[in-house]
Amino acid sequence: MKRMIVPIAVEVFAAFGLFSQPAPLTFEVASIKPSPPDEQHFMIQFQPGGGLRATGVTLKMLITQAYDVREFQVSGGPGWINTERYDIVARPEHNADSDLPPEDPRKMSDEQRKTLGEQMRARLVALLADRFRLKVHRETQQALAYALVVGKNGPKLKQAEGGLETRGRMRMGRGELDGDGVKLEFLAQALANQLGRPVVDKTGLTGNYDIKLAWTPDPGQPAPLPLGPPPGLEPSPVPDPSGPSIFTAIEEQLGLRLESQKGPIETIVIDSVEKPSEN
Repeated sequence: MKRMIVPIAVEVFAAFGLFSQPAPLTFEVASIKPSPPDEQHFMIQFQPGGGLRATGVTLKMLITQAYDVREFQVSGGPGWINTERYDIVARPEHNADSDLPPEDPRKMSDEQRKTLGEQMRARLVALLADRFRLKVHRETQQALAYALVVGKNGPKLKQAEGGLETRGRMRMGRGELDGDGVKLEFLAQALANQLGRPVVDKTGLTGNYDIKLAWTPDPGQPAPLPLGPPPGLEPSPVPDPSGPSIFTAIEEQLGLRLESQKGPIETIVIDSVEKPSEN
């Protein structure tokens, strides 16, 4: 009879939920409204405490943030996911992320910032499933990509000088990129957005760097999605039409280069979606 004690105990504990999985992360309150017709800018802010504020964003932009992919990695869905824009304000349950000090994400360590990003993506996935009835699946296919590697003359990167309060900030404009204390994997992600093709960091460099990059974008290159600071900043200057291409700028200004290669690329495929439910 003693051998029956353990399985009986397990059944009792399970019945009271002692072995249940943690509840999925969600936003407690979320407002989703169509953007005003004259809205000219778009922005996504991850706010202290796990909140989200977005202005003038399309559903496809939100999907890229929720699933940590670029727009070229999202396929399927009706045309309105690329054109109809929304303003969103969402907040989690009070003190849901109280284990993440301090309140200002700019003062977090890299590990704390990574955890905050994972929690935000989980909440955003739940929000899209609830309010847009979004259903997706993942596929992996072979596609062209770029590898970010060290140039033949070595890197020309400046080690970050600021503390945690300035680390991890990146500002992108058309034909320019400024980063304060960023890792090269984030530079690779920013370049992928500009080039419309995956970029993988294969430099082997693990530090945090202050990066300034300026180039003349091709006519077909997409405008970057601003993340972080609110609108109202001075507009970016018009790129010099006689300036270098992005490939030349990366090599001359950073001492890095992009190598074309082919490899497996994950794609988010939209199975079904609806326009958002009322608030």
